Amino acid sequence: MTNTKTRADACWTTASDGGSAETSPMELSALGEHLTVCRTGRGRMFALRCGADGLQGFVASRFVTTLAAVAMLAGALLMVI
Repeated sequence: MTNTKTRADACWTTASDGGSAETSPMELSALGEHLTVCRTGRGRMFALRCGADGLQGFVASRFVTTLAAVAMLAGALLMVI
């Protein structure tokens, strides 16, 4: 048995191309499957992962400034101790 479904049949489209602009049952089914997969990825550590990703993005875009701030903080702590 061969798979007769082409890539164009499986694609999500937002254009109606002159047809009905309503959501087809196939599109709703595909969306439901996608949402189910997305929900399973949310474990107890999801918020921690999101925070770590945000922190990494912040630090990566400001790497030199972050190094300078850490060096200044370390220097200030050494002066106090």
